[in-house]
Amino acid sequence: MNNYLLKSCFFIGLIGLVTLFNGCTEETEKKTPTKPPVEVGTYTINQQEITLQQELPGRTVIALSSEIRPQITGIIESQLFKEGSSVKKDEILYKVNSLSYEATYNQAKASYSNTLANVKAAKLKDERYKELLKIDGVSKQEYEDANVAYLQVLANVEEKKAAMQSAEINLRYTQIKSPITGHIGISSVTEGALVTANQTTALATVRSLDPIYVDFTQSSVEMLKLKKLLEQKDIKAANASVSLKLEDNSIYENKGELKLQELAVDETTGSVTLRAEFPNPKNTLLPGMYVNIIINEAINTKAIIVPQQGISFNDKGNPVAMIVNKNNEVEKRNIILDRTIKDYWLIKEGLSQGEHLIVEGLLKIKVGDKVQKDTDISTKFVFDNSKVN
Repeated sequence: MNNYLLKSCFFIGLIGLVTLFNGCTEETEKKTPTKPPVEVGTYTINQQEITLQQELPGRTVIALSSEIRPQITGIIESQLFKEGSSVKKDEILYKVNSLSYEATYNQAKASYSNTLANVKAAKLKDERYKELLKIDGVSKQEYEDANVAYLQVLANVEEKKAAMQSAEINLRYTQIKSPITGHIGISSVTEGALVTANQTTALATVRSLDPIYVDFTQSSVEMLKLKKLLEQKDIKAANASVSLKLEDNSIYENKGELKLQELAVDETTGSVTLRAEFPNPKNTLLPGMYVNIIINEAINTKAIIVPQQGISFNDKGNPVAMIVNKNNEVEKRNIILDRTIKDYWLIKEGLSQGEHLIVEGLLKIKVGDKVQKDTDISTKFVFDNSKVN
C-alpha cells in the first residue's frame, strides 16, 4: 500500500514538472522577438536616353604641309623669316638674286614692244594691197605675200608675248613665297647658298596645324556589331561629332567631326581606317601624338543604367543583382551586361523600369530575407549623359 502511494506521488510530481516546463517554454517563446527587416539602400531603376560610345586609339596627322623648293636657279640673297615662327600665305620667305632675271625680262618686254610696232605697219600694208587688188593695182601674188607677212607678225607677237610672260614669271620666282599659312621649320640653306630649280632638298617646310587630322582604326568585327546594334529597337544613329582623349587622359577642349572611312578592310590587321578633323587654334595637338578618339556609335533611347556597386558576380563569374520584390523580400536576378559607362553598368537584359536594386547593405542579406528600403539613394547616382566623357 505504501509503495502504491509512493508511485502515485512520483507520477503526480512528474506530471507537475512537465506542465511547469511546458508553461515556461511557451512563456519564453512568447517573449522571444521576431527578426526585424534588414534596412538596405536601394536604387530605383529608370529608363533614359544615352549616347553609346567607343574609345579607339589613333594618331594625329598633319592636315596641310608644304615643302618649300626653288623654281629657278640662283644665289639666296636674303632669308626673311625666323625659324619656328608663323608665316602667312604668300609671305616672302627667301629672295634670290634677281639681276639676271630682271635683264631677261626687260629684254623680252622690249622685243615684245618692238613686235607690236611691226604689227601696225604689216596690217596697213595688208589692207592697202587688198584694195589695190580689186582694181588690179597689184598682182594677186603681191597681195598674198603682204597678207602672209601680216599673219607672221601676229604670230611673232604671240611668241614674244609668251617669252615676256615667262621672263616675268621667273622674275617673280626670285621671291620664294609660302603657299600656305602655318609654322615654318628649320631652314636648310643660308644666305649666299646656290639653289637650283626643282631641287630634291627642300629649303624649309611649312606645316598648318589648324585644323589637324586624327587617323584611327576600327576592327571589321566592331563595325558589324555596330550595324546590328543600329537594327535593334529603341536604337538610333548618333551624330558624327567625336571627342579626343589626350596622352595625359584629359579631354581635348574642342569637338571634332568624322570626315571619312576607308572602303576596304586591311588584310593584315582586319581593320578599317577612319579619319576625323579637329580644330586646333592653340596648337595643342602636334603631328604624331598618340591619342584616343571617342566616337558616338548610337543612341539608346530606353537605356537602363545602374551603379556598378549594385551588381555582383556568382561563383561562375556570371553577373547577378539583388532586388526588392513586391513583398519586400530579397530576390536574386540573373542579368546580362552590355558595357561599362564610367561608374555604371549598362544593362542589356534582366532588370526593368521601376524595380528597386539593392546597392547598400548587400553583405547583410540573403535571398528571401525581409528588408526595409531605408533610403532610396537614386539621387546619389544621377547619370549625366552630357558628361560621359
